[in-house]
Amino acid sequence: MKIIYQKSFIKSYKRRIEPHLNLDNQFREKFVLFLQDPTNPLLRDHKLIGKMSNFRAFKVSGDLRVVYKKIDDNFYLYDIGTHNQVY
Repeated sequence: MKIIYQKSFIKSYKRRIEPHLNLDNQFREKFVLFLQDPTNPLLRDHKLIGKMSNFRAFKVSGDLRVVYKKIDDNFYLYDIGTHNQVY
């Protein structure tokens, strides 16, 4: 499994998550779970619909989501933010 951080993810992470220590810590905890088992029920992973039907998302906390795409054994992270920011 390989994780590829897209430019859009890095930009969103630096702007929305990194300045807030508690969000940064929550993301890191859930990301470890994701790396161990992407189907872990705590992540509430789900396929997106509509114009984003090629993507999936998992819950970090409350309203915070990570949007990604799985291609073969690789995970491409595209965005992170609140529900309204990423959808």
